[in-house]
Amino acid sequence: MRYQLRHCPRVDRTKNLVCDLHQSPIIANEWALDKSEARLDAAAQPEDVLVSGLDEPTTVLLTPLSENCGLSRHIGEFLNERHKPFMVEPARRVSARLQAIPESATLAITAKAKELKAAGEPVIGFGAGEPDFPTPDYILEAAQAAVFDPANHRYTPAAGLPDLRQAIAEKTLRDSGVEVEASQVIVTNGGKQAVYNAFTAITDPGDEILLPAPYWTTYPEAIKLAGGTPVDVFAGAEAGYKVTVEQLEAARTERTKALVFVSPSNPTGAVYTPEETRAIGQWALEHGIWVLTDEIYEHLIYDEAEFTSILKAVPDLANQTIILNGVAKTYAMTGWRVGWMISPADVTKAASTLQSHATSNVNNIAQKAALAAVSGPLDAVDEMRKAFDERRKTIVEMLNDVDGFNCPMPKGAFYAYVDVTKVLGKDIDGQRVDTSAELAAVILEKAQVAVVPGEAFGKTGYVRLSYALGMDDLKEGVERIQRLINS
Repeated sequence: MRYQLRHCPRVDRTKNLVCDLHQSPIIANEWALDKSEARLDAAAQPEDVLVSGLDEPTTVLLTPLSENCGLSRHIGEFLNERHKPFMVEPARRVSARLQAIPESATLAITAKAKELKAAGEPVIGFGAGEPDFPTPDYILEAAQAAVFDPANHRYTPAAGLPDLRQAIAEKTLRDSGVEVEASQVIVTNGGKQAVYNAFTAITDPGDEILLPAPYWTTYPEAIKLAGGTPVDVFAGAEAGYKVTVEQLEAARTERTKALVFVSPSNPTGAVYTPEETRAIGQWALEHGIWVLTDEIYEHLIYDEAEFTSILKAVPDLANQTIILNGVAKTYAMTGWRVGWMISPADVTKAASTLQSHATSNVNNIAQKAALAAVSGPLDAVDEMRKAFDERRKTIVEMLNDVDGFNCPMPKGAFYAYVDVTKVLGKDIDGQRVDTSAELAAVILEKAQVAVVPGEAFGKTGYVRLSYALGMDDLKEGVERIQRLINS
């Protein structure tokens, strides 16, 4: 039985060619097959069609355009009469799931600032959420020794080196007051993989995850990739960027599966008091809600603030809490990519299985460096914290001298989160700004200072500045913003 390609719409070489298979004359044009024939392979079934051209084959996607054709989508091969290869792209190159994910705004701003600086522009970047200090020497020495140990040249357990998992369990008891078993720990490729593992392990399609806002830009995307629905619970500057039990209860539904709890907070620097932490933990316990608590900024606390692990505050939450942490912020190890999650045994097993298929073990040299970090002294950490504290006080004072800016004093991490709502709707150096994204763009263009707009963290009307940069650059950068907006 001979078949011909009947209806071939006009296309170019970068688009998809959609054709019909029929026992009828060809209708074509100069963009399509132009009088070429195609045959149905006698061995093929109607749902498994092979279409061959007259010469060297190339690939085309065939999709029926009428009910009469009766064929599903097929991959065929064809050639036009000029014998020129005709390459046709797949119908969908990137999945809808990944196309829906925006680029990390914080990384994008940082990359843009570095690009401009490399081009010779005197850009000062406040976007990066990483310490500007080198990794402490004792950690580097441990990594150097690990390089020459042949044991580290091989695959190791997907969930992490046993000695590192044990050290993380001991460090959690020392720093958080929470007793866990080494078997509950999974070492991950940075804190982000711990976040993805955790959401994937407990989230089913349709589950709602309560997400206090402003939030770190990765959380909602990780929730959506896991099939869940992020539910924003917003608290502004007037509330110190901290949500209340009443707000959480108002957002809770029968589909609520988990709560994301972050203290100290990225992007705001907010720190919940022990009493506030206990109240939220008790509420989660009473309603059977999972708690994913990100404790990566635990050592960066200032003034009278006190870090309180929610599991320490409410020990009965142990069977429904996942602790997320890592070495990046505390030990200036953002590039080493070592994080971890601590969870109940069944979740740990599921997440470990996921990681065994996704990435297997974390780089062994980095794991040995992390072992030295979490097992070693905190002297270097204390020195970094003192420097951050001085910068914190300076940047907040200077930002509050900008007309229309309101910056509460952060109690943790290394971020200043500024309410800029009083600036919106005004002209800045001849340009009207109606959103914080527009304001950030004007600041970058006119003052050559990179800040991250509040849209990245859940709501317009705010900007985030990291003070993890040298004091000279910090002062110069904020002075530029003052000159731009106060003029």
